[in-house]
Amino acid sequence: MKRTPLIAGNWKMFKTCSEAVETAKRLAELTQNITDMDIMIAPSFTSLVLVSESLKNINSLINIGAQNLFYHKEGAYTGEISAAMLKSAGVSYVIIGHSERRQYFGETNEDVCRKIRASIESNIVPIMCIGETETEKKEEKTLYVLDKQIENGLKGFRSNELATLVIAYEPVWAIGTGNTATPEQAEEVHRYIRSKIEKMFDLNLAENMRILYGGSVKPDNISELMSHENIDGALVGGASLDVNNFIKIVNFNK
Repeated sequence: MKRTPLIAGNWKMFKTCSEAVETAKRLAELTQNITDMDIMIAPSFTSLVLVSESLKNINSLINIGAQNLFYHKEGAYTGEISAAMLKSAGVSYVIIGHSERRQYFGETNEDVCRKIRASIESNIVPIMCIGETETEKKEEKTLYVLDKQIENGLKGFRSNELATLVIAYEPVWAIGTGNTATPEQAEEVHRYIRSKIEKMFDLNLAENMRILYGGSVKPDNISELMSHENIDGALVGGASLDVNNFIKIVNFNK
């Protein structure tokens, strides 16, 4: 089944406001004729409005994503950002449960579940990140870890509520290390994730859900990754910071 590819760039804690706007505008110029896929970039919170407005002014089709959100609608939560705030800033996607959020800030599967709920209620597309560490991989716990992350991250949802959900498989041992799962390994895990969604929910949701690969995605490995049936795009980290590299990833099928 053919699903519309999604190539998403996670800029993490890089780029000042002016740098973010300049990069986004350049990317918009290079992608203005691309209509066969969805493209998303996730700048830092401080750049969201500026990047969103600059792309809107030139009628770019690039989607704006946020790197995180908080699950409460409002309140005395210093430093946090709500889904409604993101929506008002022009955000249409949000990355949830990235391994760096889990590792450095103690984010749990339960937090992920509540954040997905908040994003869906605000009509923001959630990108739920899952993946195993190097130790878990060596101990052959990959599928066990993914099971728990999916089961607890999507606990209490009905199938119809998850129509927009995107899952990003990001093996932690591959993020920023230069190591990448082979396309065959990634396809095997993606196929397992799709079967897990079918068992938990239904075939229609599983067949239509986009599952991205992330973890040292680069111009020289994206084409082979995307040649597999169950890999529907990529969540790109470091390689998305440079327009010339990112556009090569976007143009994987050219």
